[in-house]
Amino acid sequence: MISPMTTPEPVNQTSAAGFDEATKARLIETNGIDIISESERTAKPRDLFWPWFAANVSVFGMSYAAFIYGFGVSFVQGVVVTVIGVVVSFLLCGIIAIAGKRGSVPTMVLSRAAFGVHGQKVPGVVSWFLSIGWETFLAIMAVLATGTVFARLGFGEGNGIKIVAAVAVAALIVAAAVLGYHTIMKLQSVLTWITGAITIVYMALTFSHINWSAVLAIPNGDVAAVIGALTMVMTGFGLGWINIAADWSRYQHRDAPNGQIVLWNTLGGSVAPVILVIYGLLLAGSDPALAEGITADPIGTLAGILPIWVLIPFWLTAVLALVSGAVLGIYSSGLTLLSLGIRIPRPAAALIDGIILTLGTIWVVFFAESFLGPFQSFLLILGVPMAAWAGILIADILTRREPYDEAALFDASGRYGAFDWLSIGTLVGATIIGWGLVVNNFAGDAPWANWQGYLLQPLGLGTRTVVDGVEQWDGSWPWANLGVLFALVLGFVITWFGRRGTIARQEGRA
Repeated sequence: MISPMTTPEPVNQTSAAGFDEATKARLIETNGIDIISESERTAKPRDLFWPWFAANVSVFGMSYAAFIYGFGVSFVQGVVVTVIGVVVSFLLCGIIAIAGKRGSVPTMVLSRAAFGVHGQKVPGVVSWFLSIGWETFLAIMAVLATGTVFARLGFGEGNGIKIVAAVAVAALIVAAAVLGYHTIMKLQSVLTWITGAITIVYMALTFSHINWSAVLAIPNGDVAAVIGALTMVMTGFGLGWINIAADWSRYQHRDAPNGQIVLWNTLGGSVAPVILVIYGLLLAGSDPALAEGITADPIGTLAGILPIWVLIPFWLTAVLALVSGAVLGIYSSGLTLLSLGIRIPRPAAALIDGIILTLGTIWVVFFAESFLGPFQSFLLILGVPMAAWAGILIADILTRREPYDEAALFDASGRYGAFDWLSIGTLVGATIIGWGLVVNNFAGDAPWANWQGYLLQPLGLGTRTVVDGVEQWDGSWPWANLGVLFALVLGFVITWFGRRGTIARQEGRA
């Protein structure tokens, strides 16, 4: 068992390499899932702005506009679902970040208070697969984006450019994750300015493509279309990060105001996507061909309306933003791996996940690009149990009045116990119902995932048909992703009412 109290205080001794121990600790983070010592809790709430902003200020955010229009909503409806979906989803991340400040340990260790020390391994395994999968997907997108842009510059579509890109992208992601928290925070603050500036240049150069008459002429969609677009935005932004939200707040001072933790987390994650998606709605609404192209090739389509001379800066900001997101993911997936009981140093855990990321990127880019659809389908399946987990943990955090018993988070015989069967049962039940209310978005590429949506037709929410061997659904509700919202809300409600007594006993209030 990993002891939660073994983290030594920094000692100001100069090493043979010329660095004192405190400096070395800031260069290579050695903390894993152990409790962060008081002397290391030096971060301020505003520091949370940088990692979340850098990971979300990407021209890829504009591509969500095409998917929003795909639900059949108008520009005004698209703006509403963008603002609500992005802000609310990152607000939920901010609530979970409060637990990081209270408990001084990563998200998946804090979750032991709700699921039990051993019971937490159930959502922990799902979280690890989800994190390692999405960070690999981001790395793949960075490499493919490089090939697309350089092909337009006249370098051809051979594998040479992609090989160089794969090596560089993987090296940067893995190196930052291995070095750890302090390096990542510095890296993200730099990337914020670079990607932000170039994104502004992109918007300035493409503003003339906006056709206001065409945008405002797009008709309104029905309630199902709006709910579907809203759910897609929430899952694509804040809910996609929610399983790592407390990892970046565990270095905060214990007396940091909860409101500021939530504010800076929400502001950092929301401000760029809201602006980018709304701008994307203007571009995609002005040109149906552009909107259609974005769904198939976001980078190539968005680059297609730029002059040649700006393609290199455009490529740079696209790749750096993807790398930034992947760095956050791989760092946290390493912590999740440790929370599952793997007894290795944190840098080694990050390196293992980095090797998996590298191999996965190489395989998809060079040998099985057709696997990209099934790969995304698998990751979307995992989104339903993660939504249920998020609802459970958010309710647990909001119900608690006292700080966590940090030592008990590592002791199955402590106040949090080994298993919390109500939380585990809620997770399983909400997931089963949630899967029945979502459909496979990649039915043609991943027919093995067509088992989802089994509750839609019995409930009269849609009709399933098979055309040329490909599953299709009639109606608006099947595409509304109701299962994600249902799992989130059900997890919250059951925990809010069903575990109040348990939490009161854990905190000595009953």
